[in-house]
Amino acid sequence: MPTIAGPEYITLLDIDLTVPTLHLGIVQANDRLVSNDEVMTSMANRSGALVGINGDFFEIGGSGRPIGMVETNGRLVQSPAVYAVLQQLSDGRAIMGYASEPNYLWLEGGTNFGIYDDNPPTVNHIASGQHLVTLLKNAGISWKAYQESISGTVCPLYGTNVYAPKHNPMIFFNDVTGNNNLYSPYCIAHERPYSEFATNLKQNSVARYNFITPNVCNDMHDACAPTYNAIQAGDSWLAQQVPLILASQAYKNGGMLFITWDEGEGGDGPIGLIALSPYTKGKGYSNTLHYTHSSLLRTIEEVLGVSPLLGDAAHANDLRDLFKTFPW
Repeated sequence: MPTIAGPEYITLLDIDLTVPTLHLGIVQANDRLVSNDEVMTSMANRSGALVGINGDFFEIGGSGRPIGMVETNGRLVQSPAVYAVLQQLSDGRAIMGYASEPNYLWLEGGTNFGIYDDNPPTVNHIASGQHLVTLLKNAGISWKAYQESISGTVCPLYGTNVYAPKHNPMIFFNDVTGNNNLYSPYCIAHERPYSEFATNLKQNSVARYNFITPNVCNDMHDACAPTYNAIQAGDSWLAQQVPLILASQAYKNGGMLFITWDEGEGGDGPIGLIALSPYTKGKGYSNTLHYTHSSLLRTIEEVLGVSPLLGDAAHANDLRDLFKTFPW
């Protein structure tokens, strides 16, 4: 097969699975889920295979675990991962990869607004005004989105090497961006670089609602230099930033901090969420109630006193069980 870099040679293997003596199976390197010191010929030889195929995708920059489900001899060894190679949607469309954007939109509006991919706001722009920050604006409640690694000089509609618009739900709404206007004064005033957040905290000038997104090197999304360990980088970032928030007057005077992820390790759930507030039950309290992104959205609406409850938030459990007093 010709390519720009020169010819690529592909071996096609044709197997007739109607032959009763043939079957397909999985062989793990050194019979472990994560191992990098056994070559494929060794694996094929010790298992008595006629043919061996290197058929795995794995997380090259982090744990090294397979990306995808692993089942052997009827036993589930690895659950389906968050990274899907190919998805077919209910309307028949096919997309590559696993989309974060719909989950972020759900945190803002209680629905994905019919969006299933990670296309930029120039493609996935939404005309609806039924979303959280517009309810806040109409109620006279201040808000800001602090996005790490944006310039603050334009409305951040386009990604950079470490800033991803798909992790910034507000910019998909026309009433925030002025219909995808890079120089929208309203958008620029509310979409601020995270580098400004610490100063605003010290000055006690933060908005009542603040949506914070680390860049993709610090949000456990990508494995970047110097550690090339996404989890470790995210933990280090939180260890540096969370104490600044907990020490602030905004937090001490009735504030709350929610730390959450847009998706779980094995797909859409379970999803981690940590609630910190002077009003939480604390001491590691947890429960077995069913929560979704709509639960967090509903909780924020109830605490800030805005309505209507958006989308699925109208039907979700709120997070009141995590608090000693709710709302306050």
